[in-house]
Amino acid sequence: MKYFSLIVLVSLFILHTAAQTKYVQPTAVIKQLKFLGEYVVPHNMEFKGTTIGGLSGLDYDAEHDVYYAISDDRSEHNPARYYLLKINFSPKGIDTVVFQDVRNMLQPDGTVYPNKKQNPYKTPDPEAMRYNPITKQLVWTSEGERDLGIFKTVLENPAITTITTAGKYLDTFPLPPQVLMHKEEVGPRQNGVFEGIAFANNYKEAYISVEEPLYQDGPKADTEDVNPMIRILKYDLTTKKNTAQYAYKLDPVAHAALPFTFKINGVSDILYEAKDKLLVMERSFSTGRMACTVKIFEADLSKATNIKENLSLIQNKAFVPVTKRLILNMDSLGRYVDNVEGMTFGPTLPNGHKTLVTVVDNNFLMLEKTQFFVFEVTE
Repeated sequence: MKYFSLIVLVSLFILHTAAQTKYVQPTAVIKQLKFLGEYVVPHNMEFKGTTIGGLSGLDYDAEHDVYYAISDDRSEHNPARYYLLKINFSPKGIDTVVFQDVRNMLQPDGTVYPNKKQNPYKTPDPEAMRYNPITKQLVWTSEGERDLGIFKTVLENPAITTITTAGKYLDTFPLPPQVLMHKEEVGPRQNGVFEGIAFANNYKEAYISVEEPLYQDGPKADTEDVNPMIRILKYDLTTKKNTAQYAYKLDPVAHAALPFTFKINGVSDILYEAKDKLLVMERSFSTGRMACTVKIFEADLSKATNIKENLSLIQNKAFVPVTKRLILNMDSLGRYVDNVEGMTFGPTLPNGHKTLVTVVDNNFLMLEKTQFFVFEVTE
């Protein structure tokens, strides 16, 4: 009986340990990314009563071989939502992208989010989404709103929200003071806040990236180097506390804006690469050109200063930013590249190499494309 009890205890320990170590987060030290193929989803394709578009975040669930793709639709076309899809690979890259389901992100009261006409103060701006295989939950980000209208001012803080895979609201992360919305020029710029999220350290931590510099941290990126610094926030997933922040310098805008003056370069997504290292995607766009210039960097945080207590990078310049190394400039692919906003590690190839899959936000515009690109990772 004692031996039987011992066997049971040992078996339970092994099962518990297996459960704890079953999900090991994909990591890689990337030397280069080799382009394998592209797939374009038909424009404004209808699926289960929704219009597919605005896909701005992508994450792969290896256990179920399914991808989560969040739409940045501000509930204008359909209520805020995300899609479950399957990507079938072939020797030429991507064979097909099959949409399997669509689910709404729900408010705390269980209802769908409103659009601007219904309630501008609660309209989300979804951007990034990641799946946690340990908790079986999703985390998604919203950029909030900063609309200083003539007749009405709308200030809505950005958000980091945890939901079930059915879309049910669970919790939100507390925000540090630097990223709260203000009517004055302090805090985030409109439509330039939480664009990227990356789980790290085997799902114990998360990084959240701000797309463009906060007002108090300096100017937006320009065609000349104006030292634009964005923040990358680090969270402890157990306590949901912001434990660190790091400064990351953007590249200049790739091209001059003609004939108008809109131009942007910002961080559209991040992905955990290895200890203290992130993949950072910068996306540059200028009016007068259809294509975007999209670059993927390796960012090393190991020697960067924790600027969590630094309220203004302009006023307090005593910090060391993240270092970065260019891995891929998609201009080198020799093909049209649109507004790439999401990336994830995909399945492993027969040769043992990982894949990196990216998705494009087409902004629901006829002249833009919902593209999926797949790359082979070489270490």
